[in-house]
Amino acid sequence: MQKLLLPMIGILTTVLACACNSAKSPAAVATDVAAARQQASTEVADARKDATKNVDSAVANAGGSSKELNDVGARSAYDVAVAQADGDHNVAIQQCLAVTGEAQKSCKERADAAYDQAKTHANVTRLSKLQ
Repeated sequence: MQKLLLPMIGILTTVLACACNSAKSPAAVATDVAAARQQASTEVADARKDATKNVDSAVANAGGSSKELNDVGARSAYDVAVAQADGDHNVAIQQCLAVTGEAQKSCKERADAAYDQAKTHANVTRLSKLQ
C-alpha cells in the first residue's frame, strides 16, 4: 500500500488544485485520463505481483495450515481490489474535470460513491473469505 501513497498524493494535489470547478480542455483531460489509466494499470499489476509473492511465501511457510493460506489469500485479494478501486477512482476524477460547475461536483460525488462502494465490497469479500 505504500507504493500507492505517493501517486495518490500527487493525484489528490492535482484534484485539489482544480477544485475550483473549472473545466480543462478536452485534450488536457484526455492526457490526464490516459496517464491515470496507465498509473492505475501499473499499480494493479504491482498489487497482483505482491499478492502472488505473499501467497507463494505463505505456501512455503504455512506448513499445511489452510487457515493461514486462506487469510493471506483473502488479504491479497483485498489489496488488489483496493488498488483497482483506487485506479478507477482516479480515472473517474480526471474525467470529471472535463465539465464545469454542478456537473463537475455531481460527477466527483458519483466517483466518490463508486469508490466507497468498491472498497466496501472488497472488504465484505475479504471478511467472508476469513470465516
